[in-house]
Amino acid sequence: MYKCMFDLSGKVAIVTGTSRGLGQYFGRALARAGADLVITSRNLSSLDKFRDEIVSMGRKALPVELDVCNYDSIQRMVDIAYKEYGRIDILVNNAGCNIRKPALEITWDDWNTVLDTNLRGSFFVAQAVAKKMIPRLHGRIINIGSVTSVFGYAGITPYCASRGGVKQMTMSLADDWGHYGITVNCLAPGWFKTEQNKVLYENKKWVEYICDRIPIKRPGQPDDLDGAIVFLASDESKYITGQTFLVDGGISTGATKATI
Repeated sequence: MYKCMFDLSGKVAIVTGTSRGLGQYFGRALARAGADLVITSRNLSSLDKFRDEIVSMGRKALPVELDVCNYDSIQRMVDIAYKEYGRIDILVNNAGCNIRKPALEITWDDWNTVLDTNLRGSFFVAQAVAKKMIPRLHGRIINIGSVTSVFGYAGITPYCASRGGVKQMTMSLADDWGHYGITVNCLAPGWFKTEQNKVLYENKKWVEYICDRIPIKRPGQPDDLDGAIVFLASDESKYITGQTFLVDGGISTGATKATI
């Protein structure tokens, strides 16, 4: 009997940072593919509406408080998730933050806030989840990076450093945990409108500029990420690990308008 590709029925996925933005889009895509979810935020009440939405799709959704900058909070979240479901098959390491300032104005605390959240937090969430995956010799870890995992942009130096670090961390963890049947990949979106960057999209000239640099000539839409996240979470990606998947409309080609 032919098995439907990318079917996540019976799988349990943790998606961090699901109070808004891309985290919710990742969660919806995984739920539509059949996965039950663990959804997280520092503020549990911010998850109520999203939990109800996932339940209305016929899937389970367990809200759990999580602060990725707090080691004990990470351990509690994973323990609660495992106690509820008895398994963790997929981790989408999505929780993150950004601080926009010229490099000369970045403070010590600014740097620590961004790196602690995006890089250190992602590592220790992955570590805690991997400890539950290793006995089953199976797991899919998807670290969310960005086009800044491979490009640098002015005004967001700590963010670029953190996302570059996520790319390198992904390769190291893939090598560390591959023999346990765990794949670790980095999904790197390009320019998608989110709460973190919505102020940029209020500038019409900036939008025109960035669209001109994207070969597909538009920013990303949330459903542009659905196929990639489900693929990397599924068993169809079992021989892919340590990779950075850019979903960016081609901006990472470095293309600009040709003048011939």
